[in-house]
Amino acid sequence: MFGYIRETKGRKRFSVVRMCKALKVSETGYYKWKRTGNKPKAWQLLLVKIHKILDEHPDNQNYGIKRILIALEQRGERVSRSTVIRAMRKGNLLHASPRRPEGVTKAEEKAQRPKNLLQRDFSATGPNEKWLTDITQIPCLDGTLYIAPIFDCFGGEIIALAMESTMKKELCIQAVKEAYRTRNPGSGVIIHSDAGSQYTSELYKKTLGGFHAVQSMSDVGKCYDNARMESFFATLKKEKLYQMNTMKRTREDVKTIVWRYVMVYYNRQRISTVNKGGLPPTMFRIQAAARQAAA
Repeated sequence: MFGYIRETKGRKRFSVVRMCKALKVSETGYYKWKRTGNKPKAWQLLLVKIHKILDEHPDNQNYGIKRILIALEQRGERVSRSTVIRAMRKGNLLHASPRRPEGVTKAEEKAQRPKNLLQRDFSATGPNEKWLTDITQIPCLDGTLYIAPIFDCFGGEIIALAMESTMKKELCIQAVKEAYRTRNPGSGVIIHSDAGSQYTSELYKKTLGGFHAVQSMSDVGKCYDNARMESFFATLKKEKLYQMNTMKRTREDVKTIVWRYVMVYYNRQRISTVNKGGLPPTMFRIQAAARQAAA
């Protein structure tokens, strides 16, 4: 309505007062609109900054409210959570809750299981204190791809990523060996898994023993005993794998996609809501090592 008044008063000999009376709108309101109507609103300016953050990397499109808040803070922008929610809602940037991944490994009832040493305490004061592992599966064009990562509780870094077409114990052993080649942590690492038959196998136990690692295991049917590992799987699927139809891609293609997402983006670029300053896992570890060296 105010736009019509502005356009009309320039072409016809009608005053603003007469048009406001005829259209039954406030003259004061018109002049207020004229002063501010063409200026972008605060939420619109904020939305531009949010889009810049999302455009920095294709996988940033999965950022939710918490990571956007951290990213804005890293750029010197301090805004409230409700302000970010309002801007993201107006920009259609709010995401639905992720699907919950289903467990893949099955417990072997007769197997002798180690104790649960973590008891859902996933905190760590330094690298290589506590590692988590598990298996998840991805349907592909030429069959199922099984993924077994090794997750360091310090900073949440994925330090190894074994991927094969079968979910036998050799997959889990491969992940452990790769982690030790990468980190060479020495004795005493606690390696926690669920109670699947792969992790209770004698060969897997022997492998851990050869590295002088300490085995810890979730109670049967207690998915929260390995919650941080499950959370990583949910992130991988929500942010990357559910964004595509993996059934139309070969296992080799999906392997490449997963490796790039995890080892390049997740570890080194993606904002962490757990680490101080939002540092990605690898950057968090490197910064911690630098502080320790300088002390």
